Amino acid sequence: MEQIRAPASDERTARMLLAAVCEPGDVTTGRLLVKVGAVEALNLATASARVRGVDGAELARGRRYVEPRLRSDDLSRVLSEAERLGLDVLVPGDRAWPPELADLQDQAPVALWARGHDLLAAPDGVVGIVGARAATTYGEHVAAELAADLSNGGRVVVSGGAYGIDATAHRAALTVGRPTIAILAGGLDRYYPAGNQELLERIGKDGLLVSEAAPGAAPSRSRFLQRNRLLAAVSQGVVVVEAGYRSGALNTASHAARLGRPVGAVPGPITSAASAGCHRLLREGITGVVTNAEDVTRMLADHSAAARAGRASGRAVEFDRGVSRPARRPETPGLSH
Repeated sequence: MEQIRAPASDERTARMLLAAVCEPGDVTTGRLLVKVGAVEALNLATASARVRGVDGAELARGRRYVEPRLRSDDLSRVLSEAERLGLDVLVPGDRAWPPELADLQDQAPVALWARGHDLLAAPDGVVGIVGARAATTYGEHVAAELAADLSNGGRVVVSGGAYGIDATAHRAALTVGRPTIAILAGGLDRYYPAGNQELLERIGKDGLLVSEAAPGAAPSRSRFLQRNRLLAAVSQGVVVVEAGYRSGALNTASHAARLGRPVGAVPGPITSAASAGCHRLLREGITGVVTNAEDVTRMLADHSAAARAGRASGRAVEFDRGVSRPARRPETPGLSH
């Protein structure tokens, strides 16, 4: 089918198409959006022009990735799937678009696909609860108590919809009759993991499902890692309940710290491998100790007071290869990833 040379004339449609063809967290796309907007970014994907502040070689690689995907059936497929599934598409400027995503700068999502209630701008705050997929009974008990108590206190629990701590936190919020947010790594046309299908369907009905991946996009390792940055960005603070020494939950904690969000960790038995990551966070001074919802509330209040006084600063670290080091903004290789 013939490629589209002027695929969209408005920002919303252009962002939808870009979201359908670009990988989450793509910095080249992000820089273009900041500098020229979504419509012109699409035009540049098939043009030979250069953009000040965007590396030419990086932009060329991005064009080689994006141009073949800019076909007239892409947008129609995405639009028809979104309509069939009853999905909302959120873009910057929408009332439901969380302003906190601006903290991601050129890694902010192009668009968000959503199903459910408008919860991302919860007035009493969104709190992330994350942890191990292979959770212990202890971890699930603590996660359930935290999620239930925070939810009853008016906060909205956000997590990743995965097995273990994530699912436990979601279920606990729903059990006490409160909504919860699940941010997924793949398109909302198929729920992952499949074993949480019923839970995710209920969240889509009574809470909110969100993804920056368009319908049809499969979850992948890179998309899970990029999903973590969204979870951290929309959260007022993040609590790690259980995590192995190299758990993906530490990636979420790292994003939260980099964004200046307060991070708490639940201590566990010193003999438990499932709590080794939490102990690592505590030992290296990245997080405070969390034992109950009151600790979380205090952590958020203290951070808010420090921010008002101009003293808040997150200690950003990266956790990958078993060591921590000062973090830098993660650079993805252009549109191509």
